[in-house]
Amino acid sequence: MDTSKGIWLRLIATGLFACMALCVKKASTDAPVGQIVFWRSSIALLPIILYLMWLKAFPIALKTKNWKGHLERSLYGCMAMFLSFISLAYLPLSLAAALGFLAPLMAIPMAAIILGERPSRYLVSMVFFGFFGVLVILYPSFESPELTKATLLGCLAGLAMALTNAFTKVKIKQLTQTEHAGSIAFYFALTCSLLGLMTSGFGWAPLNTEMFIWLIGAGLFGGTAHVVMTEAIARAPVSTLAVFEYTAVLWALGLDYSFFGGLPDPIAMIGVIIIIFSGFRVLKTKSER
Repeated sequence: MDTSKGIWLRLIATGLFACMALCVKKASTDAPVGQIVFWRSSIALLPIILYLMWLKAFPIALKTKNWKGHLERSLYGCMAMFLSFISLAYLPLSLAAALGFLAPLMAIPMAAIILGERPSRYLVSMVFFGFFGVLVILYPSFESPELTKATLLGCLAGLAMALTNAFTKVKIKQLTQTEHAGSIAFYFALTCSLLGLMTSGFGWAPLNTEMFIWLIGAGLFGGTAHVVMTEAIARAPVSTLAVFEYTAVLWALGLDYSFFGGLPDPIAMIGVIIIIFSGFRVLKTKSER
């Protein structure tokens, strides 16, 4: 394993995911979520297939006997993608990214309920502290009633996305026991493409040149990010790489400032810091066991 190279690849993947989020947010001003999901997923198939060809694993890696496992993972992941894009449509990039960090916190009560695990009081306290960060993020919207509904909808979508992501991670972990990582990504993108296409009957936005560029960018950045992240995981322990996921907020803050000319409310940024701290402490505690 080449840990240093794995870390660099994870940092690059985080930046690529941030660029994908920017493309999604820009496209969401005109296009409905289902249309964005279709373009993001269908275009992402290209770098995934090229990656499998580079590994000389296409189409052999796509053979599977666990269709049920792929379907469950893909449905959970697609649901998370829809919710994530809704969150991006209503929140700044940095706040939407911060809500995604609630996934490891939500995994703790889920493990207690589903798997019968008994988390320590410290881990439970970090869960409550993380959710307190969400309340801090919401606080500025209470002072601006005209923004409350949009902010609440974005935060609720972000919370639901984090919960769904927790389920998704469990399914991915199960699939990796027998399935190629490339095949997991391929069937996920394929399923999301089909489900996104099914929403065309509800009305899609006509594409102009700018919209086309943002939608293509979302797919290319997203698919490439997935490939780079897979290579990072192949070179370094997951517990080591997990810490660097939090650099997503730095990318998001920079993109927020560059493209939208502002940063979140200072009070909301305190909430972001609380969520990041809580998630970081949970990951560190788990890695020390």
